[in-house]
Amino acid sequence: MRRLKTMMCLGILLTMLMMTAGGCKVEEKDDAKVSDMKFTVISEKELPDELKKIIEEKKQKEMKLTYMSGDKLYIVRGYGVQKTGGYSIQVKDLYQAKNAVYFKSELIGPGENDVSEKVESYPYIVVSTEKTEDIVVFE
Repeated sequence: MRRLKTMMCLGILLTMLMMTAGGCKVEEKDDAKVSDMKFTVISEKELPDELKKIIEEKKQKEMKLTYMSGDKLYIVRGYGVQKTGGYSIQVKDLYQAKNAVYFKSELIGPGENDVSEKVESYPYIVVSTEKTEDIVVFE
């Protein structure tokens, strides 16, 4: 009798597990561009104070973050500590896909003939765009 109860409980648990697993699905990445997004590169003095504090705390390591204020979405991409100055960052793409916003940037180092300060730097870029509830994917 005890064995029968154990087998029935295991059968019920297995059935519930199969029903639960059947309801799950893996969402495929859909990064096809729907539209380009307009953006503005924001200088440090134009940043909201709270965002300035966050960047200051995180700038020594690579950072990928978003911040919303009012009707604006701020996208921040930092490249951590660099041994010298003279770096720049180029926005390669910012676009709306079906389920997300995609942001791609590139760190450009000083050229061979560029004279750059031998002081550590923390290159980062902040862009603002229209507010959206979609997640931002950094590429």
